[in-house]
Amino acid sequence: MGSLAMTAFLDSEFGEVTELPRAGSALEHPLVFDSAARELRDMARQGRLEIVDEHRQPTQDGSGLIDRLFFRRLQ
Repeated sequence: MGSLAMTAFLDSEFGEVTELPRAGSALEHPLVFDSAARELRDMARQGRLEIVDEHRQPTQDGSGLIDRLFFRRLQ
């Protein structure tokens, strides 16, 4: 079984901007969404995708939770 981030990656079209979905899945939970978004950021560092836009919700520790992410699949 793959991760939520990998599922979003594989469901995306090559070269098309895709939003990591929130509604109707486990990604509705802010911590789950943030974890999947960070996994996609790791995939971007590997050259598999490009992060087009990202928004972080401020947190008390200053790190912020990613609450919106758009990416473009490169591989």
